Amino acid sequence: MDSPALDVMTDLKHVYAAVIEPQTSMESANRYMIQCGVRLLLVMGHDKNLTGLITANDIQGEKPMRIVRGRGIKQNDILVSDVMTRVDHLEAITMDEVRSAKVGHIISSLKSTGRHRTLAIESDTSEGRTSERGIFSLSQIARQLGVAIYTTEVASTSRNARQDSRGRLSFPLCKGARKDLAVASNCTISSILS
Repeated sequence: MDSPALDVMTDLKHVYAAVIEPQTSMESANRYMIQCGVRLLLVMGHDKNLTGLITANDIQGEKPMRIVRGRGIKQNDILVSDVMTRVDHLEAITMDEVRSAKVGHIISSLKSTGRHRTLAIESDTSEGRTSERGIFSLSQIARQLGVAIYTTEVASTSRNARQDSRGRLSFPLCKGARKDLAVASNCTISSILS
C-alpha cells in the first residue's frame, strides 16, 4: 500500500492499449477483448482522440438489455458507442498527483467514489493540452497485490470537480487517503471515476 502509485498504473507510454472505433458492433468488441486477453478497450474516434472506454462489464452487464428493450433493436445491432462510457463522463487524476501518491491513495480514492477505474492525465503546458497517460484499474491493482478489493457504486458528481479542455472531470485524490489510510473511507466523493 505504501508503494508508489506509478507501480500499479498501466502506463500508456509503455504498454500497448487495445483500441476500437465507436461504430464497431458491441459483439465485435467483445470478440476483440477475448482475442487480446483484455477487459477494457479505449474507444478512439477517426480523429485519433479518445472518445470513451468500453469494458467487459459494459458488454455483459444490464446496459445492452436496456438498449434492446428501449430501442426495440437486436443485441447484435448495438454499437460500442451505445454502451461505452464517454470521455466527458470519465474522471481523471493528474500525473502530478499520481507521482506523489501511493497505491493506498489510489485504492482509497477509487473505493470512496465507488469506481473501478480512472484515467491518469498529463498536461502539456507548452501546447495547453491534456492527454491520457495511464489507467488505474481496481481489478488490476488487486491482481498485482494478490488481494480482493471491493467497491460499491456511488453518485458521480462532486463540487470539487474540475473540467479539462476536453470536458473530462478531474478530481484531487481523497484528502483522508493522503493523511491516513485508515480514515480514507470517511472521505466524500473527491477523486476518481472509471
